[in-house]
Amino acid sequence: MTLTFKDYQYEQINIEEKEKQTKSLLNEFDNAETVDQAIEAINEINKIRNHTDTHYNLAYIRASIDTNDEYYNKERDFFDETMPKIQHLDHLFYQSLLKSKFKNDLITHFGQQLFSLAEVALNTYNPSINDLLVKENKLVSEYDKLIASADIEYNGEHLNLSQFSKYLINEDREIRKDAFKAREQFFADHLEDLDRIYDDLVKTRHEIALKLGYENFVQLGYDRMQRIGYDANDVKIFREQVKEHVVPITEEIKSQHAKRIGVDSLKAYDNNFTFKTGSPKPQISTEEIVKNAKKMYHERSKETGHFIDFMIDKQLFDLEAKKGKESGGYCTIINDFKSPFIFANFNGTQGDIEVMTHEAGHAFQVYESLKYSVPEYYFPTSEACEIHSMSMEYLTYPWMSLFFKQDTDKFKLAHLEDNIKFLPYGVAVDEFQHFVYENPDISSEERRKAWSDLENKYFPSVDYDNIQHLENGAFWHRQGHIFASPFYYIDYTLATICAMQFFIKQEADPEQAWSDYLKICQIGGSQSFIDIMASVQLQSPFEEGTVKSIIETLYKATQNIDQSEF
Repeated sequence: MTLTFKDYQYEQINIEEKEKQTKSLLNEFDNAETVDQAIEAINEINKIRNHTDTHYNLAYIRASIDTNDEYYNKERDFFDETMPKIQHLDHLFYQSLLKSKFKNDLITHFGQQLFSLAEVALNTYNPSINDLLVKENKLVSEYDKLIASADIEYNGEHLNLSQFSKYLINEDREIRKDAFKAREQFFADHLEDLDRIYDDLVKTRHEIALKLGYENFVQLGYDRMQRIGYDANDVKIFREQVKEHVVPITEEIKSQHAKRIGVDSLKAYDNNFTFKTGSPKPQISTEEIVKNAKKMYHERSKETGHFIDFMIDKQLFDLEAKKGKESGGYCTIINDFKSPFIFANFNGTQGDIEVMTHEAGHAFQVYESLKYSVPEYYFPTSEACEIHSMSMEYLTYPWMSLFFKQDTDKFKLAHLEDNIKFLPYGVAVDEFQHFVYENPDISSEERRKAWSDLENKYFPSVDYDNIQHLENGAFWHRQGHIFASPFYYIDYTLATICAMQFFIKQEADPEQAWSDYLKICQIGGSQSFIDIMASVQLQSPFEEGTVKSIIETLYKATQNIDQSEF
């Protein structure tokens, strides 16, 4: 009998027992007489770490599938309280690792990346910040639960925020406008709550940074994100390239979009309705999407065929939007069961296929990386992670007719345009966070003003049609990364530039494109972002000229799609 996700048994970890076991093993490691003894102790420590992560992730997944599940919500609260103690044990492990007399031999065995990650991690934690970390975790959970609590009565239905998407692609502009305003009313009604949660998060993170010896949270945020081989100045250079070379093209795309749907200029509620003949959307049910995904991945490669069979046989996904389910999509790993897990919110739009292929990219990379004994290597650092997910969206283009049928070219055009248009938004989110954490004491109103200024800089034609809280700079409230994962969002933009190169590679040489992609999936987290790019000759987003050449190529690809019937 195949063990499926529902059979994976959850148990609350005993943190005191974990601490006792870990400290005993660290003592063995510190006193090891041979490198083999040291490696054995590390492997045993990693078993404990994997067991802890397994049950954290089971609790997180099940609580996010149903935020009304009282048991798993309590378990998630338990981990909010316990995570700083878990971090402390990792801190002790990293300390021992870096001072080991066998360090050079261990680098030869495990690779340099583990030690580079350990060095960065040691800067981000001290037991003195435990109470503040608990506070930070609880604030993030408060935001997640608030967003998931949306239960909006509209058109005879009770909808969460994700479920509004079907109305935002309606051909009737008044319906789009009405639905957009109904959804936005939730954010308007909770404006003060959202501002207050974020204000508390910013001040808490600033206090953590000061206690750890940082000037402010910016560099701590970079260290938490495990930035290795580049810094804030490199990211600034990248943002400037986006401003110079991408913003003008996105404004052209928006002008073409307005012309296609027959309006003088776009309003915010027009953004998802990109074709007068109707937005591309899956022509099949969720069950058929999974069935066709199996066909697609079996045809893509033998590796992806094995992967999709594993995911389906073990039911390692929860795909459809439903009441009480958290918004968004993610992929995580259930370590002890060597199982990736995909979480999504299908709502009948093109995003269903995008999120499926995106999260499958993450899951496939993890599936290929389970050979490593080091938990740090299951996923790479996040900017490299997103190369796998975003590239998979492009590498599945030849099979999109399985999902979109006659709308396939329309989907490809929308997808290419969306990825170009995303870049200015992504760097705006990043620049916003730099400003906020460099100025932690400003008011909520000043933060919203800063966001409005960035909108003028990066997407100057945005028009909220007099929706007051958006006019006043509150659009960022819906971006969960800003609350939960500070400085994460730039990773998507860096990875977008890399993924676009996989699109270009595939157009030129499909076999080489897949070979390169498989290679970086099998590297997993054992190398840095910079080294992963170099391993398959990807141009760095930080180098002058990279963004310009790639965006011009992608834009040309959009112009080569016949739009006369759209």
